[in-house]
Amino acid sequence: MSEPSRPPARSRRRPEEHDHRPLRIAHLYPSLLNVAGDGGNLIAIVRRAEWRGIPVEVTAVEKGETPDFRKFDVVLFHGGQDVEMAVAADDFARKAPSLREAVGEGVLVFAVCAGLQLLGHRYISNAGEEMLGAGILDLETRGGPQRFMQHAACKVTIDGATETVVGFENHSGLTELGPGCEAFGHVVAGAGNNGRDGLEGARAGNVFATYLHGPVLPKNPWLTDRLIEIAVSRAEGAPFTLAPLDDEIECHAHQVALAKALANRGRRTALEPARLVRGPRK
Repeated sequence: MSEPSRPPARSRRRPEEHDHRPLRIAHLYPSLLNVAGDGGNLIAIVRRAEWRGIPVEVTAVEKGETPDFRKFDVVLFHGGQDVEMAVAADDFARKAPSLREAVGEGVLVFAVCAGLQLLGHRYISNAGEEMLGAGILDLETRGGPQRFMQHAACKVTIDGATETVVGFENHSGLTELGPGCEAFGHVVAGAGNNGRDGLEGARAGNVFATYLHGPVLPKNPWLTDRLIEIAVSRAEGAPFTLAPLDDEIECHAHQVALAKALANRGRRTALEPARLVRGPRK
């Protein structure tokens, strides 16, 4: 994703802003999981932090690498198809204990699609393959008979403020939330977690998970900034509010995506089951 041109003021710190230590981001499996350009979420966080004078350090965490996730401020865990997801799941079992410790200490995690599913207890694919998750989120997912592919939107509340978040869903998973977590948002348009209960994604503490691709963060500057504020506030041990930016470009992208989602509201744009199910492995 190319960076749009910006007025010079975006790269300047306001006089009242102080120097920050780098915001440390762990990007899980960037060479394996990047469906629908989810890597754009990393770009959005980095740019919107740096435009406020907050330096960022990004560490790619690939298969076979198990860092101490407590050393990071943000962990990104993106989407992938079942084949890539199975590879990630096998490796993620070794990373999960460290990530659970980090979550317990308040490290912010933002997950999309496969990341959401693997943060839960388990995922059972349409082919009958079971992938065990980290159990960080109290949820379980099974492959369903339809693929939800459509522009989508949901209402999200963070720290008492509610906004509409837009994106594109592309999944056949049917996710059910347990009592140990809440929904990331409430469906305005689209299928959400399962097409039935009106819930989208999941959240527990500083762990935010959604089915929305797009990538979702560039189209939703409000959400991106809330995530940065949570991460910086935790890192610096004090409440932190970001300086405002000129978000004309981002807001236009948001409105276009929202209009597409609302235009499809109430319609089924999912693919039928016969085109998906391969049958159980023998």
